[in-house]
Amino acid sequence: MTNDYRIVPIGHVESSLTDPSDAPKQGKEGAPDAWLVFSPEVAAGIRDLKAGTAVLVLTWLHKADRDVLEVHPRDDPGNPLTGVFSTRSADRPNPIGLHLVNVRQIDGLRVRVGRIEAVDGTPVIDVKPVLEAEVSQPEHG
Repeated sequence: MTNDYRIVPIGHVESSLTDPSDAPKQGKEGAPDAWLVFSPEVAAGIRDLKAGTAVLVLTWLHKADRDVLEVHPRDDPGNPLTGVFSTRSADRPNPIGLHLVNVRQIDGLRVRVGRIEAVDGTPVIDVKPVLEAEVSQPEHG
């Protein structure tokens, strides 16, 4: 096994959010719509995206602190110190963002999505469809 992993961005976010401290913690907490701008090399991969569908956008939170292992959830010192793998904190060893968004519009290599808390310039590393079974079937056990 190798310990050499490489993630290549497939695009980036164009957003009115520019400072992570101004961004809401979750998209549903007042985040703006934004554009995902894809590289021409991945055009075939986005061809079947449709307005009105839900997707999971994975981003590389390039402004995150990768040395953090414990946080006060929601940056509230009143919350107990918690291991990052039990939180949605951006600060973590591998700062991968996970954003459930709705596709609003498609314009060539630009895909407008609703309520995403990623800041302008955030690298997009993947997009995956939301499967109905994932939202309607709770896990048991």
